[in-house]
Amino acid sequence: MVPVTALCWVLLMVGAMITHLRNGEAKFIVLNLVYLALATYVAWGRFGPGSFTG
Repeated sequence: MVPVTALCWVLLMVGAMITHLRNGEAKFIVLNLVYLALATYVAWGRFGPGSFTG
């Protein structure tokens, strides 16, 4: 369940960055990038070739 949630969070953050850009709220994109990086790390760690789960 965690990898699917992380992948959905990645998609959510990409959508949030697009929305913030359209609304002229560029200062929030940095926060979205942090969340995006964390979710990508978790998704890669669970789905990637050397997954955390062993």
